Amino acid sequence: MDYINNNKSAWEEAFEHRQPSWGDDNYKILMNEKLPFLNADVVSEIEKIGLKGKTIGQFCCNNGRELLSMMQLNPSYGVGFDIAENIIEQAKETARKANITNCDFVTANIMDIDENYYNKFDFIFFTIGAITWFKDLSLLLVKASKCLKSNGLLLINDSHPFMNMLPLPHEDGFDGENLNQITYSYYRKEPWVENSGMGYMTPQYESKTFTSFSHTLSDIVNSVITAGIAIKKLNEYDYDVGLTNVYDKKGYPLSFILLAQK
Repeated sequence: MDYINNNKSAWEEAFEHRQPSWGDDNYKILMNEKLPFLNADVVSEIEKIGLKGKTIGQFCCNNGRELLSMMQLNPSYGVGFDIAENIIEQAKETARKANITNCDFVTANIMDIDENYYNKFDFIFFTIGAITWFKDLSLLLVKASKCLKSNGLLLINDSHPFMNMLPLPHEDGFDGENLNQITYSYYRKEPWVENSGMGYMTPQYESKTFTSFSHTLSDIVNSVITAGIAIKKLNEYDYDVGLTNVYDKKGYPLSFILLAQK
């Protein structure tokens, strides 16, 4: 899985190229706002679930802002995992400044999370842009299943696979006057390879290689089932959760929330 190690290098380089003060004030937001950094539909779901007294984990937590937001719901303990060492350091610093003491952050390739975390969590979640970094979702979801306690819950909130067909505003195939233009195959097998930085975090630059993968909705659903986790709910939404808002409310499925139980 060399692409994972290459992505680690690319992410750590991107953090070094981040926009000035990117993420530095997250602790202030966490101290002054209710459940920031989470979209309203995720907030609705986690409030129904109730996290009080539970052990929660986020796979591919980036700089920890979403996990730290969920700590407001009084889980007993939280752990965030991400492959980029410097981004994890920012997560730790944010937790320290926000005085959140019952949350740890671990630098790890998700596929290599060790047995100390097996049967550890009541709730595990993935958010926007996490699962795209894994070629084999079945292996990823099996790892998540091993880390869940019996009856533990899995939540995935991400871009809908339909979005993989649509060109983004910075891409050659995009036409702002023709937003029903389909550019890519829904069943794309070749990876996405990018060398221009990480747009939401950095200016454009000639970066190390990021490699990500498309997955159909059936890929996602079947991988959850294969991992022995029973799907309880699958909701689709007509708004995007991180790539672009130009297609919002146009009748396309742009994001989803999947909730499943081991």
